[in-house]
Amino acid sequence: MRITIARHAETVYNAGGRMQGHMGHTPLTRAGIAQAEAMGVALAADEGLSPDCDIWASPSGRTLQTAAIIAEHLGRDFFDIRTDPRLLEIDVGAWQGRLYKDVVAEIGPIHCPDRHIFSVRPPEGEWYPEIAARLRSWVADLAPDRDVLVISHGVTLRVLRGLLAGGAPFEGVDLADDAPQGTIFRIEGGEQTVLHVGTGRLPKAA
Repeated sequence: MRITIARHAETVYNAGGRMQGHMGHTPLTRAGIAQAEAMGVALAADEGLSPDCDIWASPSGRTLQTAAIIAEHLGRDFFDIRTDPRLLEIDVGAWQGRLYKDVVAEIGPIHCPDRHIFSVRPPEGEWYPEIAARLRSWVADLAPDRDVLVISHGVTLRVLRGLLAGGAPFEGVDLADDAPQGTIFRIEGGEQTVLHVGTGRLPKAA
């Protein structure tokens, strides 16, 4: 199976340093719209992507907005996009909508400084093995003979890429390296290739 994996473009929460989690349906910034346009251009020029590929997205507003722009570049109907809640971002529970800096001021560092990833489980949220379980279930349900394009989220896609192509062990799962918003990967035969590097900003370690 060949899977093309795209991280959604920058949102107003990303730009403002707020936690979105799985239910933060926040719009793209103007920079994010430009990132999504660039993703669409890159994918439209990609001869390795089947014109009739299955397009999947998280049902979150930011992924659907990114996917809509990409689909237009691919000459595909927005209603070709399939959604699945198993592709949603990590549930950050009680932290949703809060500024990262405010949470850090209250409880101290919440990121692993060299991995750009949560080192503290969000209260009332989920953790990496739970994300991996829902993603394994999603992958198992895919048609094995279909080309797949999926638009999802930063943490979720790090777990998915780790499941499909390996990564460094972290909190019970193989976790791929971080990538800026708007980045696109292809995974085939357990090997990962970077197709397009987005211009989103990597988070600062907190």
